[in-house]
Amino acid sequence: LLSAILVSFSTLVASDFWIQGPSHIRKRSTGDNVITNGIEVYSLKIDCRVTSRFAHNVITSRAVNRANVSQEIFFDVELPKTAFITNFSMTIDGVTYPGNVKEKEVAKKQYEKAVSRGHTAGLVKASGRKMEKFTVSVNVASESKVTFELVYEELLKRHLGKYEMFLKVKPKQLINHFQIEANIHEPQGISSLEAHGTFITNDLQQITKTTFSGSKGHVSFKPTLDQQRSCSNCSTTLLDGDFTIKYDVNREIPGDVQIVNGYFVHFFAPTNISTVPKNVVFVIDRSGSMYGRKIQQTREALLKILDDIKNHDHFNFILFDDNIDPWKPTMVKATPENLEEGKTFVKQMSSRGMTNINDAVMDAVKMLNDAHEQLIVPEKSASIIILLTDGEPNVGEYNTDKIQENAKEAIRGRYTLYSLGFGSGVDYGFLEKLALENSGVARRIYEDSDSALQLQGFYDEVANPLLIDVQIQYPENEISDLTQNTFKNYYDGGEIVVAGRIISNDLNTFTANVNAQGANDILTYPENISIAEREEAQKQQRSEEHT
Repeated sequence: LLSAILVSFSTLVASDFWIQGPSHIRKRSTGDNVITNGIEVYSLKIDCRVTSRFAHNVITSRAVNRANVSQEIFFDVELPKTAFITNFSMTIDGVTYPGNVKEKEVAKKQYEKAVSRGHTAGLVKASGRKMEKFTVSVNVASESKVTFELVYEELLKRHLGKYEMFLKVKPKQLINHFQIEANIHEPQGISSLEAHGTFITNDLQQITKTTFSGSKGHVSFKPTLDQQRSCSNCSTTLLDGDFTIKYDVNREIPGDVQIVNGYFVHFFAPTNISTVPKNVVFVIDRSGSMYGRKIQQTREALLKILDDIKNHDHFNFILFDDNIDPWKPTMVKATPENLEEGKTFVKQMSSRGMTNINDAVMDAVKMLNDAHEQLIVPEKSASIIILLTDGEPNVGEYNTDKIQENAKEAIRGRYTLYSLGFGSGVDYGFLEKLALENSGVARRIYEDSDSALQLQGFYDEVANPLLIDVQIQYPENEISDLTQNTFKNYYDGGEIVVAGRIISNDLNTFTANVNAQGANDILTYPENISIAEREEAQKQQRSEEHT
């Protein structure tokens, strides 16, 4: 189901929407003298319903054209990168028009033709970072009303110990009825709930309401017209920024299995276990394109990261341009003396030369190999490579397919490689594949004033490994369409999620066995669940949600 929805979303964002409105609504005047103001957005509501980490969000915007001529009304929404759109419609003067996907050029021509005739029509596009911006404009007659309704869904990810729901708030004008409302239902019980906005003042903080009890939580934010004003007599709004809802659930047991209509989702997030020592090699691009603020922000982030490295960890740096320069010949323990020496090395980093990614990664792998073979690092430890680059390989081996092949063959599943692409000049597809083929992920580091915080934030996610070589087993010949069920590392504050389909009609008890290496011993987490009892409990849960 998720794959089908995601495929349809990919189709949506690759094309445009064409929405033909009623042809009897016409302009009251022609020519270029179209009034640009006079549009009143009198209602904007964001309704969020979260059940077992799955969010169903509805954004409804209502506007009226107060001008005496026909003009365009715009509806812009920035969506989370992991979200997928499930429905969009416009209602004009009480008549609803659902969106239909057309090819881009066809949609644009039909839209322009309709507008030139004074008809009401809409054109919808998706754009922005990873297609996260959804935009529609519609031409409406004088005194006509239009309602936009966008529905999108997403599976919330646990990040640093909290599930996060991110909403972009940017109405661009004062709105008579503005509200954000979220209802959360988690069968395990909610342990914490908070809501923050980057634009929220002390006064607005008072009307940001969060309550939770048992399995239910509620968030509301409903500022009055006066509370939205950027100053007491201003006609501009201060609602411009991010509104984030964070929560977590009770964890009396490390796992939770949801079973609905023959499908299951297994959430696994153990707590209260010792941290596994880690061995991290920072592979840092110092080529000429890193000159200036990039290298400065990289230094700043690495200095803060060194403050956070645990004393049972091992670390090293490899700087690369045309040449490959390691800080030390092998991994070193994070003693106070080594950390101070490492800071001195980081402060002296400067940019020059070209970009030899292949040899830098190969040297990092060899460094970890030698450390394990010579017993420099603990046998039971997590070894990771963090590659940071702002460009494409252009010296040495610069065929990206060959670099991927070399890295995969050298690592052989023993270590995790993370790729950080700094700025817009990187081949992100290459970095992403390089990481995914070696149990890691890629992350964009946007070139901005907060780049150092972005780098440090990524490190925080992998700073505390709790388990290595995680394997989750389910009943053989009873399960199909299984998602990834082996993981190189599990980090504190994260969550492992596995989904699949139960194909046996005779299966009464669902079993899941998690085996992993902990800091000291091999750990096992068995789960046995009555399918009938779990499905009945979830039917009751859905019934409660509608009361």
